[in-house]
Amino acid sequence: MPINENYQPAIERFTGFEKTYDNARPSPPDELANMLCSICRSPVPELVVDLGCGTGLSTRYWSDRASCVIGVEPTESMRRQAEAACQDSKLRYLDRFAHDTGLVGESADIVVAVQAMHWLEPVSTLAEVARILRPGGVFAVVDYSWPPTTPFWEVDLAYLKCHQKSSRLEQLYGVSSRLMRWNKDGHLQRIRESGLFRFSKECHLHHVELGGAERIVNLLRSQGHIQSLLKYGLSESDLGILELSSVANSAFGNDVLPWHWSAQVYWGVK
Repeated sequence: MPINENYQPAIERFTGFEKTYDNARPSPPDELANMLCSICRSPVPELVVDLGCGTGLSTRYWSDRASCVIGVEPTESMRRQAEAACQDSKLRYLDRFAHDTGLVGESADIVVAVQAMHWLEPVSTLAEVARILRPGGVFAVVDYSWPPTTPFWEVDLAYLKCHQKSSRLEQLYGVSSRLMRWNKDGHLQRIRESGLFRFSKECHLHHVELGGAERIVNLLRSQGHIQSLLKYGLSESDLGILELSSVANSAFGNDVLPWHWSAQVYWGVK
């Protein structure tokens, strides 16, 4: 079966909740751009490519940091949301796959895959990254520790309980059985074993964003397995979402307070 067809279950998984996703998910840490620009020795990159860019949160992040930014996203509803969210002329989005971007070879200073690499077939994706990166360019995989730390441990606990319950139901009903997915813990090893990068390393970055009760509930709703179970026919009560909402509303009230996010970054230099 052609690899593009293997991605169809993931495309279906992330279709239909793009606004919730865009409003609830985090943007990359501010320091990420500073670090990557320093590594590739380009204070203002000519081209940044964002693979599996979703609704463009990690694409428009670069709008005032690079001369040109291209988001690559095959899920139409996500890509349309990205296009509607920001009309900056520096940004454009491609209906392509990470392993087949169609971009000119050695044209990118930086390529990123933010909260996306575990959905991308690694051998073909890394080969495409190496093809489009210029010598000295940098590739970075960014994964967030999930969920963030809120000011209320009760909310964090309720989120984790809901996530654990929904993960058990995901297995019980087999809603993810057709998905291709690769373990996040293996990203750095796969980058190294590809032989395409002169040096690679893992680091951790931290940042703060604001959120309240509504956002924490929507953050849960933005997860693919939750949406797959809702599409399957389970209710928010079945998944524990209503319980999380009750705990979050009791804790936050109407307040919007700092959340602390951590990001694992696995990067390699061509």
